[in-house]
Amino acid sequence: MSRTVISTDKAPAAIGTYSQAIKTGNTVYLSGQIPLNPQTMELVEGFEAQAVQVFENLKAVAEAAGGSLKDVAKLNIFLTDLGNFATVNEVMSRYFEQPYPARAAIGVAALPKAAQVEMDAIMVLD
Repeated sequence: MSRTVISTDKAPAAIGTYSQAIKTGNTVYLSGQIPLNPQTMELVEGFEAQAVQVFENLKAVAEAAGGSLKDVAKLNIFLTDLGNFATVNEVMSRYFEQPYPARAAIGVAALPKAAQVEMDAIMVLD
């Protein structure tokens, strides 16, 4: 099966050896996004603003792949403080409606660039 690299300047450029997303068949694997402003490549400040920026980055990559966040089947959320769980749920409700994607929320010790949140996703296109 062929693989297509997905890339957009509306999301942060990769800061390592990875692609923003890879499309295989009708499945798109979106790499982890941290709350970098794509224009400045700097972290936004404050947890809620970070969560919003991550969703905006994922949204940009999803759209570059020909889909939208409505096509996300699985979302993984990585948090350096699980005390932010309620906030991430509230922010997520701005971007998704029922039926929600399958999801995991995982507490981690640290994230790249000292981000407080990172998310990756699997999207299935019709």
